[in-house]
Amino acid sequence: MESLATTTLAYLPEMIASVPYFGEVNFAPYVAAGGLFIGLSVLFKVVLVLVLSRLQYLSKKTTTDVDDVIIDALSSIRAWVYTLVSFYIALQFFMLPELVQKGLTAVVLFAVVWQCIEIALCFVEYGAMRFLEKDEDGDGEVDPNSATASHLVTLIARIALWAFGIIFVLSNLGIEVTSLIAGLGIGGIAVAFALQGVLSDLFASFSIYADKPFRIGDYIVLGADSGTVEKIGVKTTRLRTLQGEELVVSNAELTTARVQNFKKMQERRSSVQFGITYETPHEKVKEINGVVARIFEAIDGARLDRVHFTTFADSALLFDVVFYVESPEYAVFLDKQEQFNFELMDKFAEMGIDFAYPTQTLYLKKEV
Repeated sequence: MESLATTTLAYLPEMIASVPYFGEVNFAPYVAAGGLFIGLSVLFKVVLVLVLSRLQYLSKKTTTDVDDVIIDALSSIRAWVYTLVSFYIALQFFMLPELVQKGLTAVVLFAVVWQCIEIALCFVEYGAMRFLEKDEDGDGEVDPNSATASHLVTLIARIALWAFGIIFVLSNLGIEVTSLIAGLGIGGIAVAFALQGVLSDLFASFSIYADKPFRIGDYIVLGADSGTVEKIGVKTTRLRTLQGEELVVSNAELTTARVQNFKKMQERRSSVQFGITYETPHEKVKEINGVVARIFEAIDGARLDRVHFTTFADSALLFDVVFYVESPEYAVFLDKQEQFNFELMDKFAEMGIDFAYPTQTLYLKKEV
């Protein structure tokens, strides 16, 4: 760059003028630097405007959204960045102190790296949005779990890009980065051991996103605890229990425990048992299966699977009834079961059948 400036000055005529307090000054370098600064700034702006206008024209003829991402990326280029680059190039016509030269170089490199990272993040965010953020329910809204994973990927990409960018800037400033990279590697291992719990939760959040055992809004049971999933974070998942409090569970625990997801239930199955007294006439005992079947025929949203007289218990004749409620809602399930119980009580009252309860009969023998 300096040799190019020297060659350019060799072709320029001397522009010497007498300036008070400074004596005779050659203004050729200042004129060249000013012209180069203005020319480069205008050139960068014109090229950027022409490229953007051309891309916007072409994007109207395509159905893909990739060109829109390219337009957004180019639009993110800040005017102060290419103005700073033009100013830095123009300063090569002057012999600056080494410390000032290194400072300007560091500032320009940092600005260029920052701008490149911003452009790269446009494509990273597009990829994360395209492949991670999905409408799982078909309701037109992005699943919150997918949005969390997308933001996490973007955050990791930003950290990685900045790490490489800083190493690039230091390397171009003449700083030895080999030992720095080695030190960061050792430090990274130490940090990984210290934060292994946090990292396990972090990777568990990716596992939850990929496997999708549950989503926000699902009602799950985790051991002795249960609740509705309200948020799936980077480290923890938060549930709202039936009592109303918030339950915070680590993601690592969720991926290693047995989780019951009631939201994925399409219908509920119930197995109930009732008993009648031994004094019930044999003919009426035989009619009970038909009575139960007719009750379920009249209950909307419920269907009978089977009913059988199964056991001669100590103080009752036991019947097993298995039925399904065609709704996953627990309240609806209880309504149907309650309706069956009331109907069965009414039918048994009409037929003169008594429900059994624990009794014991004593036979006393009187000796003469």
